[in-house]
Amino acid sequence: MAVMTYADAAKLAIAEAMRADSRVWCVGEDLGRGGVFKQYTGLVEEFGPQRISDAPISEAAIMGAAFGAAMVGTRPIVEMRFADFALCATDELVNQIAKARFMFGGQSRAPMVIRKPVGMWRSSAAQHSQSLESWYVHTPGLVVICPGTPQDNYSMMKAAIACDDPVVYLEHKNIWALEGEVDTAAPAEIGKARVRCAGDDITIVSWSDAANVAEAAAGMLADKGISAEVIDLVSLWPWDKRAVLDSVAKTRRLIVAHEAVQVAGFGAEVVATVAEHGAPLKARAKRLGAPRSLVAYAPNLEDQLRVTADMIVDAALSSMEPENV
Repeated sequence: MAVMTYADAAKLAIAEAMRADSRVWCVGEDLGRGGVFKQYTGLVEEFGPQRISDAPISEAAIMGAAFGAAMVGTRPIVEMRFADFALCATDELVNQIAKARFMFGGQSRAPMVIRKPVGMWRSSAAQHSQSLESWYVHTPGLVVICPGTPQDNYSMMKAAIACDDPVVYLEHKNIWALEGEVDTAAPAEIGKARVRCAGDDITIVSWSDAANVAEAAAGMLADKGISAEVIDLVSLWPWDKRAVLDSVAKTRRLIVAHEAVQVAGFGAEVVATVAEHGAPLKARAKRLGAPRSLVAYAPNLEDQLRVTADMIVDAALSSMEPENV
């Protein structure tokens, strides 16, 4: 076990994969200087500019070139800098990469990791703050991963690089410096949720940095005598339905919390799945997400869009009241 940051955990996973397999390489803007968030620092010195490849400022060209390289046998890691910028390469990802294995009848595939930093980062405003995970979950052919801890950013990066399907890998830019223990021998399975806290009174489902907020809320609830089970989905497609259903069968209360806009967010899929399986809830399921609003530059306005631990605690306390059945 070693203590490292969220950014360094992913960097270690990439370095280990590159040492083990010469087909693994990275491409994107600013990689030669370590990446815009310094998440590639030192890699060009070890692997050289051919494998840590600086690209021109054209997201479509980066994605398209990496797709071609994947189709002929390499395993590229594509750095998009911000999930918002990656929208310039949506056609390459959604209409080409996601569909390649199907349209070629399995004769070719696109084993790629597409890194898209997401989420609110102080005063980054409307074009640099979006959480768009539900867009990619809605696209057949894509795997979608949203790690929220250094451990998961290490383990899931290794799993994503090994995956034979294209992986949209959504790291939260507000937690690059988050430190935690990382066990490099820990197994990783795409589609397997992690129980952050065990509990009997209410289930809180989340992912990415919002799962850290949910874990903090569980601690606050424990001080009030309420035992909350926090499930971090880690990957949204495939997602661990069984873990959620088993937890809700035990607690019979459900809150889903995410930073993305609540309208049509993945939380709705979680709640709908629980409802369709006929779970006998003691209280109405609750969704917590951002309002359907653009993210402002001003910190006081930005804060109005955040899902906080206090909001989760209030929702849990409300769920414990008999009148909310």
